[in-house]
Amino acid sequence: MSHPVRIPADVDRPDRVLGPLTARQLAILGVTGLLLYALYNATRNLIPLPLFLVFAVPIALTVTVVALGRRDGIALDRLLVAAVRQRFTPRHQVSAPEGVQEVPAWLAAERGRDDVAPTPLELPARGVDSGTTAGVIDLGDDGLAVIAACSTVNFSLRTPAEQEALVSAFARYLHSLTAPVQFLVRAERLDLAPQINELRDRAGGLPHPALEAAAHDHADYLAHLAEHADLLRRQVLLVLREPTRPAVGSSVGSALGRLRRDPTPRAIDPAARQAAEQRLLRRLTEAVELLTAAGIAVTALDAATATGVLAAACNPDTFLPPSATLAGASDIVTAAARADLYDDETEDR
Repeated sequence: MSHPVRIPADVDRPDRVLGPLTARQLAILGVTGLLLYALYNATRNLIPLPLFLVFAVPIALTVTVVALGRRDGIALDRLLVAAVRQRFTPRHQVSAPEGVQEVPAWLAAERGRDDVAPTPLELPARGVDSGTTAGVIDLGDDGLAVIAACSTVNFSLRTPAEQEALVSAFARYLHSLTAPVQFLVRAERLDLAPQINELRDRAGGLPHPALEAAAHDHADYLAHLAEHADLLRRQVLLVLREPTRPAVGSSVGSALGRLRRDPTPRAIDPAARQAAEQRLLRRLTEAVELLTAAGIAVTALDAATATGVLAAACNPDTFLPPSATLAGASDIVTAAARADLYDDETEDR
């Protein structure tokens, strides 16, 4: 007879090596203790023990708090590393994959002494390519990734037998995984202005005055709702990632890599990239087939929609829809309205 087994929500939680301490916490505390002990042996003939404790106890307490403390579910030592990295990151960054060009001579003369030259903005995503069935995101040294939108399932309204069938179908997908996946639930602001304008424009063409009045009332209700409430909509995304080169390096190297990224990405073998893309598409096909049995419709995002999702993630306080057409870094943006106005003025003259 089988028994239920409780699985922690955080499956990536590090293993505990000694009591409640993980290997990283033991390393931090152990190295700090050895350094303080070595410092005591080197200075015990010069500094009395009480005076040394006045100096060593605050250091030991600070390191203990950093190693064992957590804030918002994140370890304090990781927050400290992130703070150091943010402190030494240039403040003025621009999107320039080809590099920041030199300032023109006429503009350099007008620049003040306090002006700081911008540096290229380094994002995890280097570009989005159009694949056969989905947009493939180039993550540089981190490999390739694809994004798929997932529908939701009303679980509470199902019968116990249907709920058990849905859980079993989802468990079959989890058991089939051979590489990490991410289910991302993101909230974005909802702009009802297009729907309101469309309701009011089409209300006059309805066949009955009662329908026209109902359309106007619904448009007024949506306008009132958008004015007095912060409207949000949720989107469930499935993210699959495949490396393009074998993972090498130790934990020390990965920690140093968090402090500074290599500005010159290494070239990726085209054959390795093609193999990683094929593995991604195969995993995506398996996800579509297995999650369909759980009532979840998985739709792969093309290059344009994936670019819109990444742009919305970088600027979450925007009304830009994920499917909007975005201009590239090298595209020239013109104002069509100003051009039409100029043509009208030329004809009048």
